[in-house]
Amino acid sequence: MEKANPITWRNRLHNTIYESNTMAGKAFDVALLALIMSSIVVVMLDSIDEYHDRYGRVFYIMEWAFTGLFTLEYLLRLISIQRPWRYVFSFFGLIDLLAIIPSYLSIFLVGAQSLLVLRALRLLRVFRIFKLTHFLTEMEFLKISIATSLKKITIFMLVVLSLVIILGSVMYLVENGQNGFTSIPASIYWAIVTITTVGYGDITPVTTVGKFVASLMMFIGYGIIAVPTGIITTEMAFAARRRKHGHETCPGCGREGHDNDAVFCKFCGTLL
Repeated sequence: MEKANPITWRNRLHNTIYESNTMAGKAFDVALLALIMSSIVVVMLDSIDEYHDRYGRVFYIMEWAFTGLFTLEYLLRLISIQRPWRYVFSFFGLIDLLAIIPSYLSIFLVGAQSLLVLRALRLLRVFRIFKLTHFLTEMEFLKISIATSLKKITIFMLVVLSLVIILGSVMYLVENGQNGFTSIPASIYWAIVTITTVGYGDITPVTTVGKFVASLMMFIGYGIIAVPTGIITTEMAFAARRRKHGHETCPGCGREGHDNDAVFCKFCGTLL
């Protein structure tokens, strides 16, 4: 009985931090989400000179309060699993570490450029937004869809690249190196801006043939916008049909992706 108490306590802590199927787990997730968003807002407001000059001290105190809470959360995540080093070097573990380490680094990194270093470290804290991935249960599903679409999208991008090189070179010849088309790279830049329907307007064709080619590229641009979306959407549909994984988090290593009927973790062998 004496050995069962710490195990039960650790299991309860694990269920609260890593799972969302209990009231405590849901409350923890909501509180963590509020902290993440609040800390990001503070960093953004602190980057505005007017607010920094007026409320800089308040932002500084709030930043260290957030850092302390995120440090506590990080330690609790390590305590609640049996193999904490696996979490430390996992994607989520590295993101959680990145969310707290800039504040501690700012204590030691001093020197002639200290103000610039501190400003850069404050900017790094914006990466706390990646901690929101804790709440995206479909992250693995989206990752698989993008990975399976990568080859098709790469081929599509090569086709588009070839197209803008050809049309950019044509525009360089048509405009005779004038009207902003001073070189082939500059013309390719215009072709990319045009075919992606951005249209900065810093370079515009003047000749009739040039305007015709530009109009053609605009129509092509609207046509190709839907291609990557269609590719990823199709792969997402296939991934949804193949999917058979649940969202239970392993109490040993903290990883997900187990089958719905799995009894042991397929990564470390811990009983689920």
